[in-house]
Amino acid sequence: MSCYSGKTVSVLGSTGSVGTQTLDVARSLGAKVKLLTGSQNVALMEDQIREFRPSVCVMNDASAAADLKSRVADTSCRVLSGADEIVENVAVVESDVVVNAITGIAGLRPSVAAINAGKDLALANKETIVTAGKIVTGLAAEKNVKILPVDSEHSAIFQCLNGKKPAKIYMIWSGRTAIVYKAKNGNGKEKVWRDR
Repeated sequence: MSCYSGKTVSVLGSTGSVGTQTLDVARSLGAKVKLLTGSQNVALMEDQIREFRPSVCVMNDASAAADLKSRVADTSCRVLSGADEIVENVAVVESDVVVNAITGIAGLRPSVAAINAGKDLALANKETIVTAGKIVTGLAAEKNVKILPVDSEHSAIFQCLNGKKPAKIYMIWSGRTAIVYKAKNGNGKEKVWRDR
């Protein structure tokens, strides 16, 4: 991510593991954080707002947002709440890259919003690709937006492939192994996942 040194970033899911690590990287690169989102960890979000001084923070939980708003009333950060506000602010808050570390299917809409806004997407949210991969990657190609995998397994695969297209990839997660076949076969399937 050194290519993002001095750039602006939005961090979705900033209070989680990937989000806090992203902020560590932003700190070390001198990237400006423009948008933070979280769910309920008000104390950590307050610390992040005070350090990174984003223009907007969106908490998914309304009561957490109300608490946070009173805690950071002395700052210039606007505090909003709800999934729709996350999606809207991903699109309108100026940033060069959006890091999506939101858990689960809730991360899909913000991913699409980032791509539609022409922002590079550093993606830790696997569900975006699992549920809508063909649509999302097609949209990214159409908008000339980069999708950069940043979380464990899919980042490791991305780094290992380096533009190559192997016949098999072995992955291990939660103690299980899967074989990912990538092949063109007679029935037109491009990817087949199978537990080993």
